[in-house]
Amino acid sequence: MAFYPLQVAGLVLGVLGLAGALATTLLPQWRVSAFVGSNIIVFERIWEGLWMTCVRQARATLQCKLYSSLLALPPVLEAARALMCVAVALALTALLVGTCGLRQVQCTGSDERAKAYLVGASGALLLLTGLFVLIPVSWTAHIVIRDFHNPAVHVGQKRELGAALFLGWASAAVLLAGGALLCGFCCCSRRKRGHRRPAPRHCVPHRGPQGDPAAPRKPCTSYV
Repeated sequence: MAFYPLQVAGLVLGVLGLAGALATTLLPQWRVSAFVGSNIIVFERIWEGLWMTCVRQARATLQCKLYSSLLALPPVLEAARALMCVAVALALTALLVGTCGLRQVQCTGSDERAKAYLVGASGALLLLTGLFVLIPVSWTAHIVIRDFHNPAVHVGQKRELGAALFLGWASAAVLLAGGALLCGFCCCSRRKRGHRRPAPRHCVPHRGPQGDPAAPRKPCTSYV
């Protein structure tokens, strides 16, 4: 199949995006404690993620605790959990489908059309995965920034953007780029197959001796 490096690049970006989305889901640094004020002595640092909250005190090890109740969580956190889990599952499915569309894999035989459609489906799933990662990350960042500038929120309860959010944005960009490459590969493959279609052949009838038009014509025996 033509444009094979484009397909490989899309799948590689998909693998990187899947790893980034999984790390974003598991890391606790979605919201970190904000240091607001003139006090430069920091005794503890608080990290809040989708599954646990961690506290790192001065001269002490990191202590993490899983959320004890699922029903007591805020709706925003529950929605972010669901979207990130669905994103990881979609990315894994997209990679499996895209792998079946590789030239060396004989899941569909040698049918290039079927392989191109598999690659296109993989690209569409990666694009959807990128959106699923982008929504909870951007939503959480919006809430953090809104509460940070809200004077009604106590200083000790203010939070800043954690490293997991930036990793989520980068993962979403990589997933969208990988999906775009795979969809572009599918479109290029379909266009190339359209150029390979044989042109219609025209019949060249045989005329009589010396090209006499009045002579009866014989059936076509050759085409051009």
